[in-house]
Amino acid sequence: MKKTYSILFAIIALIVLSVTSVAFASVKPLSEDELAVGLECNYAPFNWTQLDDSNGAIEIKGGGGFCGGYDVEIAKKIAEGLGRKLVIVKIEWDGLIPAVNAEKIDAVIAGMSPTEERKISVDFSDPYYESDLVIVVKADSEYAKATSIQDFKDAKITAQLNTFHYTVIDQIEGVKKQTAMESFPAMIVALSSEKIDGYISERPGAISAMASNPEFTFVSFEEGKGFVASPEDVAVAVAIKKGNPNISAINEILGKISKEDRQAIMDNAVKTQPALGE
Repeated sequence: MKKTYSILFAIIALIVLSVTSVAFASVKPLSEDELAVGLECNYAPFNWTQLDDSNGAIEIKGGGGFCGGYDVEIAKKIAEGLGRKLVIVKIEWDGLIPAVNAEKIDAVIAGMSPTEERKISVDFSDPYYESDLVIVVKADSEYAKATSIQDFKDAKITAQLNTFHYTVIDQIEGVKKQTAMESFPAMIVALSSEKIDGYISERPGAISAMASNPEFTFVSFEEGKGFVASPEDVAVAVAIKKGNPNISAINEILGKISKEDRQAIMDNAVKTQPALGE
């Protein structure tokens, strides 16, 4: 039996390695002069894809347009502080941590929360933004006037796949928890078509959604009436491979960006984000 299992595990390992190599085939090893940062380029205002380099957007490695947003501006400051050229690599959400661990990218700067579960796989910097959880809904829906998460009983609520946002839905008693979705644009489309009643978001993402969709609003909650989450869950930080010595330098660079400057960068990201579908 042990021999059978060993052969089986070997086959599985080969399959995993094969799939991984195919998934990252377009990303070549980096030089010491570059800082390759992985993002979805699909989570405004933290990051998005656009057609040109306006408002400081950076060309995506391998083509596919340009990436802009709050994360990109933070990545610029980190790259400058490290004396390296910023390279943007567009990767689906589920592939970001595998990519940094496979050394296909140097860091993930993608609105990622430093949850305890993720800390098992990667190291995180100090937070570079902190927010709170809200629920995005249609402005004319019965849920727009909610004051507590418990007001969403019987509501069809979802969140992005493989995020802690999806797990907090269980805190709503009697909620009709929907299948998790791949991306925020997918949830925006689902809400617009009323396939769902709302989705979980951080406040900047909700403001961004409202800017592109005037029929949307979001519900925020007073203390004691909202979701229970740890400080790490509502913060975002830079993820790097465990043991990467650059973590101290990254924290030093982040420490020089004041709270006021961070908010100004976020406000500008919300202002300059492209409209949905551009």
